[in-house]
Amino acid sequence: MTVWLSLAAACLLGLGFVAQQHAAYNEPLSEVLHPRLLLDLLRMPLWLVGIGLMFCGQVLGAVALGRASVSWVEPLLATNLLFALIAAHVVYKQHFNLAEWLGAVLVCGGVALFLFFGRPQEARVADPADPLSWRWLAMIPAAALSALLVMFAVRASLQVKAMLLAAAAGVLYGMQDVLTHSALAVFGGGLGALLRTWQPYAIPGVAVVGLFLNQSAFDAAPLRVSLPATTAAEPVTGIVLGIVVFSERLQVTAVALAAEVVGLIAMVTGILLLGRSPFLAKPGEAGHPRHARRRPS
Repeated sequence: MTVWLSLAAACLLGLGFVAQQHAAYNEPLSEVLHPRLLLDLLRMPLWLVGIGLMFCGQVLGAVALGRASVSWVEPLLATNLLFALIAAHVVYKQHFNLAEWLGAVLVCGGVALFLFFGRPQEARVADPADPLSWRWLAMIPAAALSALLVMFAVRASLQVKAMLLAAAAGVLYGMQDVLTHSALAVFGGGLGALLRTWQPYAIPGVAVVGLFLNQSAFDAAPLRVSLPATTAAEPVTGIVLGIVVFSERLQVTAVALAAEVVGLIAMVTGILLLGRSPFLAKPGEAGHPRHARRRPS
């Protein structure tokens, strides 16, 4: 059941990202990293549909996170790029080429390899419901990494800016998944216990900042540039934080470790290959009026 919940969540997330990018890409480049971007997008029905799909996907993902470890769910959520590619393929009526098929095989094979050999599970000695554990300090370097990526993005070229902002958003989304997993564990002790912890109050802040950075990336570049970095950074961040914060265990034999590393590399490589797909760019992208009218000189 957890696998199907995670895949359904990935499907909704992928569809939501496609809708959001179509809307955000029409906004002026001057609104990248400007709060006005979200205010303008709130008036666009297509973007609201994309947010609704993403929200539903996050709800299903939260249910999956409540049933399994973060390290188990995150690789499955990373397949959202596959669903985004399929949605764009249906819209643009184009056929898959060898690179897209190879990317799909690498993503699916990498996820399967990591889960089969890693067999991630929570350690019995760890308590995800402990909001004051020193292990939560691991969130500080993750947040610092996201901030550092944004700082580099400010001075970068447009395409690099989009990738860096998307990666920063992915880091925050990974943090959000870990916070959600913990909040659900605390909620098992009742609503009162949940309200006395800091995690449920941190989740909206992390989610909003991640959303803002992601929309700025969508505004700066087409989906094939802006989405893969998000899709790659989220599971890697979630898996690392899951191991550090919750003491989630992976198989540590030589064969298992080698397979886990190969699986993660294959997954990220496949995501990058799929992200280069022309199906994720809008038709006539190079000649789109936005590029002549709104790009800075």
